[in-house]
Amino acid sequence: MPTADPVITIVAYRPDHAAAWRSLNEDWLVAGGYALEAKDQLVLGDPEGAILSKGGHIFIAERDGAPVGCCSLMAMDDGGYEVGKMAVTEGARGLNLGHRLLDACEASARAAGARRLYLETNRAQTHAIALYRRFGFTDLPPHPSPYARCDVWMEKRL
Repeated sequence: MPTADPVITIVAYRPDHAAAWRSLNEDWLVAGGYALEAKDQLVLGDPEGAILSKGGHIFIAERDGAPVGCCSLMAMDDGGYEVGKMAVTEGARGLNLGHRLLDACEASARAAGARRLYLETNRAQTHAIALYRRFGFTDLPPHPSPYARCDVWMEKRL
């Protein structure tokens, strides 16, 4: 009997996503050899207080109802939004979830009248950087960052 294709949806964060939000991000950070820094602990431990209550959004990619990816959109002082904490489980890679999560971020930012998306990453994240470039992000000069691992800065003008 043939198996049905998985149903993939991008949904807004709910409190029952808290454990998946934390584990999806901790998994990629640890796998990449990165330390969990103070800002990581804050946004992973209190997504409602650190992101949502400050005008941000979190999107969860679900496959057949199970969380397999995530991305946050954090409101910035200049009216833009920072894209952060994008993660997709190894078993869900190749399903275009990164692009779909970025689409959700951009749509939300545009609806709020934002003029740009901003992100920080590490040069070792070559697949993510390639995705960001395909999505229209361009490189910026270095900016101050709360992340020691950050050595790439990018933005997309909206």
